[in-house]
Amino acid sequence: MSDLGKSAAQGHQGAGPPAPQATTSGADGAPPGLRRELGLGDAAAFSIGLIGPVGGMALLGVGAAALLGRSAPLAFVFAIVGVGLVAYGFVKLSRHIANTGSVYALVGKTLGPRSGFVAGWALIAAYVAIATGSTIEIGLFFNRFLSLVHVGNVHEWIWDAVVALAVIAVLSIREIKLITKVLLGIEILGAALVAVLSTVIIVRLAAGDAPAGQTLSAHIFSLPAGTGVSGIAGAAVFGFLAFAGFEGAASLGEESVNPRRDIPRAITVAVIVVALFFLLVVVAQTLGYGVSAAGVARFQNASSPYGDLGTTYIDSAYAAVLNLIAAVSLLAITVGTLAGAARVAYAISRDAAPKSPLTRINSKGTPVVTLAVSVTVVLAAMVGQRLAGTGEKDATFYWLTIGTIAILVAYALATLGALRFLFFNGPRKAPLWQMAVPVLGLIFVGYTIYKNVVGVSGPYRYFPYYILAWLIIGFVLVTAVPGVVGRVRAELADDDTAADPTAETPAAASEESA
Repeated sequence: MSDLGKSAAQGHQGAGPPAPQATTSGADGAPPGLRRELGLGDAAAFSIGLIGPVGGMALLGVGAAALLGRSAPLAFVFAIVGVGLVAYGFVKLSRHIANTGSVYALVGKTLGPRSGFVAGWALIAAYVAIATGSTIEIGLFFNRFLSLVHVGNVHEWIWDAVVALAVIAVLSIREIKLITKVLLGIEILGAALVAVLSTVIIVRLAAGDAPAGQTLSAHIFSLPAGTGVSGIAGAAVFGFLAFAGFEGAASLGEESVNPRRDIPRAITVAVIVVALFFLLVVVAQTLGYGVSAAGVARFQNASSPYGDLGTTYIDSAYAAVLNLIAAVSLLAITVGTLAGAARVAYAISRDAAPKSPLTRINSKGTPVVTLAVSVTVVLAAMVGQRLAGTGEKDATFYWLTIGTIAILVAYALATLGALRFLFFNGPRKAPLWQMAVPVLGLIFVGYTIYKNVVGVSGPYRYFPYYILAWLIIGFVLVTAVPGVVGRVRAELADDDTAADPTAETPAAASEESA
């Protein structure tokens, strides 16, 4: 973590004049505002914590295996390529735009206020849906932990989830600097434990010491008969979901000391580090269960891969620890996603309705009202899911899938905005050959959305319509409510470079990108 003891002055320094509730905190008793105190390590920690690689890989490999069988790693390879292409746009735009609204500001400044509002609206839905699924999933892995240590089991997952959400709410009202430290600390510990398990699996397979005579196999990178690229794209939703939140550092634009330098680097670091971790884990999980029909079936039906493989390849005590750390990592994911949702909602509210209670910030620099609304929505969604009689595993996948569809919409708009801003809006800000990157990113994201909208069955066929309805509501709000689009346009058009004396100028950023 960076030493921020000598950070720059605190307060609102982002796009547009602050609302009365968001002015700089000081000794004169002025209301508190967002604090500019974070460095590169903090921003990278926030993105990594928001991704939650340990908690993410606790179950998402199972989802990919359900569609691709022994070739589940290919879903993550596909997603890594797609995320890398999309991340290009976030990295480039973050060198020019620093705002707590993340894609709201990035898209709003490049495609216009309506598009920016809808992109931010989609990101809020994504973060809240992912928070819901992750909180439900906490109960699943915490119960596995209790079972392995022979303490007992909570048969109603809703009670685990409600207690976890209460803990998350308490953590989320703390300073963002403390949150980033907690997120990174949890993920470092969890990643180390999971990496040890993955390494043990691969070493035992290579040494011929694995259960049931299993060995290393290259079949995990070959598609099953009858499966093509479309099948990989359909399963890639789990890979994209695993990366959901990589752009989280972009929501710290007004809380970073040098956002135009540190946030692009933080996003890059987060994507590279997490991609390597995901590949190691999904390969180890797939090989650990085995590439035979029986092994693939066990993987596809697993509800606790860490527990199963930890017990098989090390011992039950290690498996218990892994399940506990997975539950804690999922808690960290929810802390991060709710923090992101609250900040994006705050930024939109500050610009669209500056006198709204949603712009209120506490003495810790946390947008408490938007946070409270987000927590309430998560609670209502979980209770509704339980009243509907949905099991915890299905409920987890339902909400995570909804969140992924929403976040892919936000990614598509951000990538389109990057394409326009860098190559078609005034002087070119990147070498012409790099135009292929956002174009390919749009193709990847668009095709993945298509494969998860067309031809899906069960409850999943309704999820795209939920997101479409949510986007229509956002568009109506920004278009039909008098004055909103004008205020958003004015706020986003303000030159926030001058507000941050430590920021790189657009010219400097262009030179660096070239």
